[in-house]
Amino acid sequence: MKQYEKKIEKIWETICKEAQVSLKKSNYMKKYFEKNILNHGGLADALSYNIGVKICSSDFERAELISLLRKQMDKFSYICENAVDDLIAFYERDPACHWFYQPFLFYKGFIALQIHRIGNAFYTNGDTDLSLFLQMRVSEVFNIDIHPGAKIGKGIMLDHAHSLVVGETAKVGDNVSILHGVTLGGTGKVRGDRHPKIGNNVLIGAGAKILGNISIGDCSRVAAGSLVLKSVPSFKTVAGVPAKEVGSSGCPEPSKTMDQLLNKN
Repeated sequence: MKQYEKKIEKIWETICKEAQVSLKKSNYMKKYFEKNILNHGGLADALSYNIGVKICSSDFERAELISLLRKQMDKFSYICENAVDDLIAFYERDPACHWFYQPFLFYKGFIALQIHRIGNAFYTNGDTDLSLFLQMRVSEVFNIDIHPGAKIGKGIMLDHAHSLVVGETAKVGDNVSILHGVTLGGTGKVRGDRHPKIGNNVLIGAGAKILGNISIGDCSRVAAGSLVLKSVPSFKTVAGVPAKEVGSSGCPEPSKTMDQLLNKN
């Protein structure tokens, strides 16, 4: 068995064990855990079902949509592998997350991110209209708008994620934490490469707006409510409107510590 397959199997076994424990605590949730976790043979089956149930519509009924999603996961194995890294990120960085099944079932940031990964695979391989349909449904259901052309790494936590906007040519590196109300947008109607490039291990605070084809260096921090219009070097903290450097990032991996205080030298 390949290494990534073992990783996926291990996290799925953990989720199933957690579900078995939790369903005994509530008579109301027994069927829910069974339908969304325990009745499925693996992570891909459960994830495609969970997504399909939430975003199906009269345009794509549940069974049809679940089948489409499942086929993409079979075709592109990295989708499930990255989903595992995202689950770990939520579990390790969000103090409100106590079980791996919680983001898997209930966190719209995690669910929207996995739909984006599938939509990006459709988009990259020429199924533009279907990818845009998925984007539209995520926006309608979760109030999260990520263009399917955006490239997003692994180990991502979209904390709360409400009103998150990510533009078509944006790129987000690995192990990044982004809070709610963030915009990775353009500055006009010029076509082409026009959106921000976020490095690895970056922390972006709530409500921050990062606009234009600029770069946010590895291991940097963007303070909540900041308006970033210029590139940010690695290992720096920026804050304000417009944002300015206010110090170092204070630690090697800000996205993992989630420390948003500005008293860093």
